[in-house]
Amino acid sequence: MDLFEKCRKFRDADVVKEAGLYLYFRTISSAQDPVVTIDGKPVVMLGSNNYLGLTNHPEVKRAAQDAIAKYGTGCAGSRFLNGTLDIHIQLEERLAAFMNKPAAVTFSTGFQVNLGVISCLIERGDVVYLDKLDHACIIDGARLGFGSVVKYNHNDMEDLGRRLQVHDAKKAALVVVDGVFSMEGDVVDLPGLVRVAKPHGCRIMVDDAHSIGVFGAHGRGTAEHFGLEDEVDLVMGTFSKSLASVGGFVAGEERVINFIKHRARSLIFSAAPPPASVAAVLKAVEIIEREPERRERLWENTHFMAEGLRSLGFDTGESNSPIIPVLVGEDTLAFVMAKRLQEEGVFVNPIVSPAVPPGGAMLRTSYMATHTREHLERALDAFTKVGRKMSVLA
Repeated sequence: MDLFEKCRKFRDADVVKEAGLYLYFRTISSAQDPVVTIDGKPVVMLGSNNYLGLTNHPEVKRAAQDAIAKYGTGCAGSRFLNGTLDIHIQLEERLAAFMNKPAAVTFSTGFQVNLGVISCLIERGDVVYLDKLDHACIIDGARLGFGSVVKYNHNDMEDLGRRLQVHDAKKAALVVVDGVFSMEGDVVDLPGLVRVAKPHGCRIMVDDAHSIGVFGAHGRGTAEHFGLEDEVDLVMGTFSKSLASVGGFVAGEERVINFIKHRARSLIFSAAPPPASVAAVLKAVEIIEREPERRERLWENTHFMAEGLRSLGFDTGESNSPIIPVLVGEDTLAFVMAKRLQEEGVFVNPIVSPAVPPGGAMLRTSYMATHTREHLERALDAFTKVGRKMSVLA
């Protein structure tokens, strides 16, 4: 049997392409602004995670340019060996202070954070508890560890409690959960999770990739939002959303971070985050602290679109974040609607199985602080037109 035979037989993408409905790897020829350029045409971007609108901010770009001028384009090695720059240390100290935690360490991508942190912490005899809708990098990190993996029903603290009732108290345990679930847009029941997990001695790690800069009085994420920062042991964040760059970090107790720095394979054996990315994040954190009104505008836009889509008759599920899904059911309908919305000048992401259960296809929309009311009204007009044409709306 030829190993590559499965590749030659893979036809899923070909079928969608042949139907003229392939909407992945779309090419954008402009910055990730509220309006982007696709095939030479302006399109309102409702598919970006640039929540605070900082990826094209002049100060952020200038910081990245200055870092390249000083340090060059790369670090030529891993953080563990020759790749640690003084700005890596500055950023980690800045992130620890911002997150109100003793220490932090950065990784080259957000995916690598969860891959490395979970796999190095969960050793033989340990148990990791995961929400069934946790992000793929959480699941993969748990698989790479040598401990046991237990999944509980999505955001169902009663189910988690039942599973913890049979937990062997002699085994160390970690619960890892998304702060905001990246497809559905709903927020973890963190008070319930803390109430259920802590009596069993579980440590808690929250993936706040979609929460940092968005939730909490200072933008520190879901733990700050719920007033539970002291109860959450580790907070993971990514730079590719509100922080306007690429990379990621984890913040927590100093000795735990020290252990991760010396055991996480995705840190030790990966090239260090490049200088431009690091400098961009440093500037983004500064702007987040300096301009809390960005977060206020983001929530104004989020509430406007949530109310607008629901008043039209669309099903937006349990979302209570700037990620607002429009549930449509069938995969083909999601592709057709996404294509027609783009033809009307609006970019959305079609999400189909296996990313969601069969029959649970959706259009994933997400919002920025820099969207204007005109952008959002144009998007609602397009949703109205396409929804009626596809008989999704009356």
